[in-house]
Amino acid sequence: MAPTFSSGLVWFRRDLRVDDQAALYHALRQCAQVHCVFVFDREILDPLPRADRRVEFIRESLVALDEGLRDLSGQPHGGLIVRHAVARDDIPALARQLQVQAVFANHDDEPQALERDAHVRTALQALGMRLLTFKDHTIFERGEVMTQSATPYSVFTPYKNAWLRKVDDFYLSAYPVERYGRNLAQRPEGLRHGVPSLQALGFEPTGLAQLRLPTGMQGAQALFEDFLERIDAYDDARDFPAVKGPSYLSVHLRFGTLSPRLAARTAYARSQAGSAGAATWLSELIWRDFYFQVLAHHPHVVGASFKPAYDAIQWESGADADALFAAWCEGRTGYPLVDAAMAQINQTGYMHNRLRMVVASFLVKDLGLDWRWGERYFAEKLNDFDLSANNGGWQWASSSGCDAQPYFRIFNPVSQSQKFDPQGQFIRRYLPALAKLPDAALHAPWKARPLELQEAEVVMGTTYPHPIVEHDAARERTLRRYAVVKAG
Repeated sequence: MAPTFSSGLVWFRRDLRVDDQAALYHALRQCAQVHCVFVFDREILDPLPRADRRVEFIRESLVALDEGLRDLSGQPHGGLIVRHAVARDDIPALARQLQVQAVFANHDDEPQALERDAHVRTALQALGMRLLTFKDHTIFERGEVMTQSATPYSVFTPYKNAWLRKVDDFYLSAYPVERYGRNLAQRPEGLRHGVPSLQALGFEPTGLAQLRLPTGMQGAQALFEDFLERIDAYDDARDFPAVKGPSYLSVHLRFGTLSPRLAARTAYARSQAGSAGAATWLSELIWRDFYFQVLAHHPHVVGASFKPAYDAIQWESGADADALFAAWCEGRTGYPLVDAAMAQINQTGYMHNRLRMVVASFLVKDLGLDWRWGERYFAEKLNDFDLSANNGGWQWASSSGCDAQPYFRIFNPVSQSQKFDPQGQFIRRYLPALAKLPDAALHAPWKARPLELQEAEVVMGTTYPHPIVEHDAARERTLRRYAVVKAG
């Protein structure tokens, strides 16, 4: 088949891999020569703190991507063009410099990304070029899974059932990129700079290696293979933060160093063979698709409740609210499981999924603070931050979102601690000041006997804070606060 274009440009964004990459595949099939670029977008990077684990993760993953593209091309000067600029302006300028006919990229349905892509599309059209985009980040997106009345789902279980009815080998199969690697072009002279250092980008090292977070395609594959040895126990093990139960693949799915089709194809096959753990993990992958389609169809959720009635809730405000929020952020609430979870996210950029629900419930329904405060904090701290999933999770916790928990369901942080960290292994890891307390006293140290506190060298109010709220009283305040939306 003759190529459609003499040359094209693949714009990598949240899809940092060579294998099974939709835009790369389509570009290689349609173009006689293909250039590849990643732009460290100043519009995204400039507002970030100068030490940001995600920037370091991306930088290290680009090194692997560059090597993979060079290997695939077989060209001595093949590989990735890397820029540090405003992407909306730089992509059309680079396309013009390279004299390509089309730019290929994968869909990104976040509102700011859609606006950026619209700007790029218009600029390219003015140059006589095209922007072609493809589905890559999900199995199903946008309007692919709809109700019988052609409306988007707002409840997960019917969406999941429809997803499972529709999925087949076609949707789960990989794009055979390697067949067309010969079409990768050499980088022109002047564009062979390689991946810039963190310092050149204006960022500082974050100690990512010490966190044992493997980066790039190889890191994703190693984690995936490790998880497959444990996947059958996932349904039981995933809720216990001291147990190696999760996949730890969320950051790789976020930045596309792992193919979502590989993940779903493997989980689907294992679940069909009877693995309850694989079926549960597949459900988590379907939740991911669900939140993406919610964002695509209901962009108002960025900044507002999915259910508008919930925006009538009066959250705490003023200096007292600010102090409560600071205590939550810094892990000084006096509830050990909450504080240990916040220590985890602050120290590592990761938080166990069960704990995300616990701390979110605590912020919204114990402290009475606006869910958007917590959403913003997670957006700053999480290595795997993804707008759709983060927004969906926080709206779930606040009962304002799609298929959210009922407003009267309020997690008790002590009983959650007793149930999911019964021996206190997780708490002791992140709150060493409490490490010597006996198991029974660890979950609510303010109730410990004086001798227990003394022997554990815990001084309430000094070495560990008193609870900043009393849970039962906070629960009653929340029920009154949510009275305005009882009908919802």
